[in-house]
Amino acid sequence: MKGDPVRNPQFHTAIIGAGFAGLGAGIRLKQSTNHSFIIFERASDVGGTWRDNTYPGCGCDVPSHLYSFSFERNPSWSRSFSKQPEILDYIHRCTKKYALNDHIQYNTEIKHLFFDENKGYWRLTDQHGNMITAKTVIAALGPLNVPVFPKINGRENFEGVNFHSSEWDSKFDPTGKRVAIVGTGASAIQIVPSIADKVAQLTVFQRTPPWIMPKKDKQYGSFTKNIFQQIPVLTWLFREMIYWFMEARGKGFFGNETILKIATWVAKMHIKKSIADPALREKVTPAYQIGCKRVLPSNDYYPALQKPNVELVTEPINHISKRGVVGEDGSQWHVDAIVYATGFESAEYKGRGMTVIGRGGRNLLGEWEKTGPEAYYGVTASGYPGLLFILGPNSGLGHNSVIHMMESQINYILDYLDKVPDNKYLDLKTPVQNSYNQELQKKLKDTVWASGCNSWYQTSSGKNTTLWYGPTYTFRKLTKRVKLADYESVKVRTKEKEMA
Repeated sequence: MKGDPVRNPQFHTAIIGAGFAGLGAGIRLKQSTNHSFIIFERASDVGGTWRDNTYPGCGCDVPSHLYSFSFERNPSWSRSFSKQPEILDYIHRCTKKYALNDHIQYNTEIKHLFFDENKGYWRLTDQHGNMITAKTVIAALGPLNVPVFPKINGRENFEGVNFHSSEWDSKFDPTGKRVAIVGTGASAIQIVPSIADKVAQLTVFQRTPPWIMPKKDKQYGSFTKNIFQQIPVLTWLFREMIYWFMEARGKGFFGNETILKIATWVAKMHIKKSIADPALREKVTPAYQIGCKRVLPSNDYYPALQKPNVELVTEPINHISKRGVVGEDGSQWHVDAIVYATGFESAEYKGRGMTVIGRGGRNLLGEWEKTGPEAYYGVTASGYPGLLFILGPNSGLGHNSVIHMMESQINYILDYLDKVPDNKYLDLKTPVQNSYNQELQKKLKDTVWASGCNSWYQTSSGKNTTLWYGPTYTFRKLTKRVKLADYESVKVRTKEKEMA
């Protein structure tokens, strides 16, 4: 943007985060607009959650051909469900192909955002106190990057090795060690079978069992890869097939009882076929409706639990001692290492280490602490013009690929950017946001996620601030175009008025 350097920001758009969402937005900006942009990344590399999570067995539970950009399909995936190194390699290739490193400023964590109403742009301040200005900000912060530790007394007293699964200690070798895994969620069911044959003893502490489905994972041979490479349309057709299958299966989460009953039967048969011991079967069988918590795919978790050196403990933990874990009944497990596979802070946007000040001095995260995070299509929030989220409140999924949601929101963002006049800013109308969120919460009450369990989808008050309530194709249609009637158009002060 050219002209008066006092009034005009340094960049049209600043993107915070260089994971899938931030990079996707950067690529589309290069392809679709002439807007100048910069990407701020707090780490020294791209990748987001796929850079940070390096624990043994780390991989994706969405099929690879769908968990990738629609405009950058990969014919060379090695298997149905790729592991972390291959996904990170894909992200690196996209970054290089679209020359995004020219736009990325690494080792830069944005700590403060302030909207200047007089100028109509944002001031961004990093951890070193450096400030840049941008007319719009795309917050691609990612929902799974603030680790949660359980509230267990004595964690600080343990004298052995301990860390969160997302902060896996690369120097730690589990071979021959006595290891405790606290938690039985998505990361735990990948870690357990990956280290069970290496450790001397593995103790898995379960609070609530997850529903686990058979994982239709297979390697792709050279013939399949060559066919995909030679006939690119086949990758599109295969991707579409996976997408519509997952959409059909997802109807169970939106209220289709028949699909839920079939899913429950499949999951129970998976337990029956995998586990012979009736007592262990009972321990791993959930008492809540399938889908209420995240459904996980795995073929090797149940077999790992039956190894002679593996124990599944359902006794609640009382505290952590210097030497290990102590149960409510006084039982003790002396271990060399404790891995907390206890998930992330996603529902309340806590621990982000950032302040966001909008119109009239409004504090976004302070408001969200009171109401729970709310936005319009998970993208815009009233009072914070030009602040655009990707995978913001209520745009996550429990049934399909979030990459699809990211791309829908990027479509909406690009249309928003094109519709913002140079001398004005667009602020979402408060009644529009309120009406949208009231209807959204009403529709969520008819889904499986409101069937009674506690999950990471919810705030401490029980409000679901994480998930979209329905099919992703519905969301794609709603976010195709920005309706200017939803926004207040505010004229920026001219230089003459400022000097008057």
